[in-house]
Amino acid sequence: MSIKELRGEQRRQLIDTRQVFDAWRQAHHEAKHRFAGSMRWGERNGTEYLLRKTRQTEKSLGRRGVETERIYGAFVSGRAENDDRLAGLTNRLDELAPVNRALGLGRVPVIAARILRECDEAGLLGEQLTIVGTNALYAYEAEAGVQTQSDLVASLDIDLLYDARRRLSLAFTGIHAAGLIGLLRAVDTSFAPVRPRSFRAANRDGYLVDLIRPEAGDPMREKSKPALTDLPEDLEGAAIFGLGWLVNSPKMDVVAIDERGYPVRMVVIDPRAFALHKAWVSLREDRDPVKAKRDFQQAQAAALIATRYLRRPFESTELDALPNALRELAPQVVTANGDGSKRLTKPNW
Repeated sequence: MSIKELRGEQRRQLIDTRQVFDAWRQAHHEAKHRFAGSMRWGERNGTEYLLRKTRQTEKSLGRRGVETERIYGAFVSGRAENDDRLAGLTNRLDELAPVNRALGLGRVPVIAARILRECDEAGLLGEQLTIVGTNALYAYEAEAGVQTQSDLVASLDIDLLYDARRRLSLAFTGIHAAGLIGLLRAVDTSFAPVRPRSFRAANRDGYLVDLIRPEAGDPMREKSKPALTDLPEDLEGAAIFGLGWLVNSPKMDVVAIDERGYPVRMVVIDPRAFALHKAWVSLREDRDPVKAKRDFQQAQAAALIATRYLRRPFESTELDALPNALRELAPQVVTANGDGSKRLTKPNW
């Protein structure tokens, strides 16, 4: 296994990009919430009132006076300043992107990054949806400042773990109208479920999006819905044994870089939980031998990143939600790593 640490200039560039992206996200949040809608003066029965409109609702903030004049002025000037800041930060991210590509920082597939941005925009990422599977390795790399060998992270799909216990916020009403399939079509109009109420959607290029969820402990008492919405065409999470361990494991919130050089927010399970679960999957008798070998290699990579680079030991109470059968696999994935840093003595001509 080959794990390569980022060079100094790569680390500086990654830090700069994250700082700009953090500022952009804050300004974008302000534009969506604090400065959303419009504000105007309206007359009712001969008296002027300050009216605030958000979505389809308009309400009065009070009669025109010193306080409402102050509110109106702060809204107009604040929005103009925020719009200017947002435009500047957007331009800065566009300037950073080609540099990120040139420095080899771009790792997350573009389509995966765009899907995650849509999920984040809808308020689902880190709430109802967590990234699991191969794509989580990109987040572990970015957090640790390393890159793993390409064949370990190559993937033509993305797995989204659905935690139905967390209710959708009423603030994000768009998801009810479009569903998860609507978010996917905002990225690529060719996305469609492989069959009605399927857990999987595919686009014209064969890229797959899988919605998976924990298997119910008692199906007779299961009350959570298997899908984000009741729309007949929306995806319905596939119930899989063992995923309950993952929804209860610690999470990581990481900013990685996509193949075009743009930052993307990723919310993933703890790399130790990833490693133990992948090792457990690889040892199952019903697992395809080819997939099982790759599963274990990914478990090794995640374990090495967790212990050596992120200083996260497996002997931690943070993993108490995992069953003993999984935690007992830790010595296998950790000792199997060796020094984990294959040194090349010939250029990649």
